[in-house]
Amino acid sequence: MVRMLVSAEELQARIDELAAVVAADYADKHPVLICVLKGAVFFIADLTRRLPFDLEIEFMAVSSYGQSSESSGVVRILKDLDTDIEGRHVLIVEDIIDSGLTLQYLTKSLRTRNPASLEICTLLSKPSRRTAELECRYTGFEIPNEFVVGYGLDHAEKYRNLPYLGVVDGGADGGSCGSIFAQ
Repeated sequence: MVRMLVSAEELQARIDELAAVVAADYADKHPVLICVLKGAVFFIADLTRRLPFDLEIEFMAVSSYGQSSESSGVVRILKDLDTDIEGRHVLIVEDIIDSGLTLQYLTKSLRTRNPASLEICTLLSKPSRRTAELECRYTGFEIPNEFVVGYGLDHAEKYRNLPYLGVVDGGADGGSCGSIFAQ
């Protein structure tokens, strides 16, 4: 069973607020928004539709979790950028910052490419789990130390398509998916 943590309505309202701040900060900068796959796809889609200026979207895939719910601490870049970001204003769009180790690795890697600026926008943050020094300019929600699914976030590729954020109760497999969309 999945217990709701943040409703679809709360998600969309907070994305409206984040988009207003991002729009003010990047209005004349033609930024490159980097979506960290796969979890941030829903978030970047909703965020960019609210931004009233020209921008580019790029995708990166990194892994430190595999099929586990705990980070392995070893970061691998599975898909790199197709665009040169030298001299560009870059905003990394992430689904969740847990320990921060993966994003710390990613930001260090991207800084070597000499962007004009590099900032982070995350939908979710777990400050109680943070072990890496990391500055995040835009945060949607600070959440407790629970394994969150829905709205792009998964557990073993399940639950990404939930319109809300939830916590899987009842064990790692989460039981039946039959009634989770009605919540």
